Amino acid sequence: MAEADAGLTVPVLLGSVRRDRQGIRAARLIVQALEARGHEAPLVDPMELHLPLLDRMYKEHPAGEAPEPLERLATLYRRADGFMIVSGEYNNGIPPALKNLLDYFLEEYFWRPSGIVCYSAGQFGGVRAAMQLRMTLAELGMPSIPSLLPIPRIQQALGEDGVATDERTGKSAARFLDEFTWYARALRHQRAGGVPY
Repeated sequence: MAEADAGLTVPVLLGSVRRDRQGIRAARLIVQALEARGHEAPLVDPMELHLPLLDRMYKEHPAGEAPEPLERLATLYRRADGFMIVSGEYNNGIPPALKNLLDYFLEEYFWRPSGIVCYSAGQFGGVRAAMQLRMTLAELGMPSIPSLLPIPRIQQALGEDGVATDERTGKSAARFLDEFTWYARALRHQRAGGVPY
């Protein structure tokens, strides 16, 4: 199989730890859609990781002494071709659990694209948080692709299993993933030849 056609590794970072969170639906949609295309899409769920509020970044631990969840994430992120970020919108901003999850790492994100899947219970689909998230992701070294996948009224748009209940959401997701895949493969090719610094 040619490098251009080989499957990608795309961790899906979920940004909510709320009891009745709806974002798990969007994460399931993206995981399933990536896997259906032959990609590896492990879910990174802060509710399962139980990471404390950031005290030390992964790189600030002596080699081999980082907590096990951070070592596991670092190993996964080093293999990644890109990242999918699933974000709700809290008071027009990024969910605190997502910011905490992101800030544990830095170099592991470099030279890899990100895709933003945003959602809300209302009609705007979380796009106000996505605008702030674009700045954060660029600073972390994994700039987001131009398109977003906003999911308004998520509780109606997606079932608990992540399956879209309307044709629009499915079509939007497919086009969004086409674009993301193009960027991820292009940057994987470039990384294989070396990076600027």
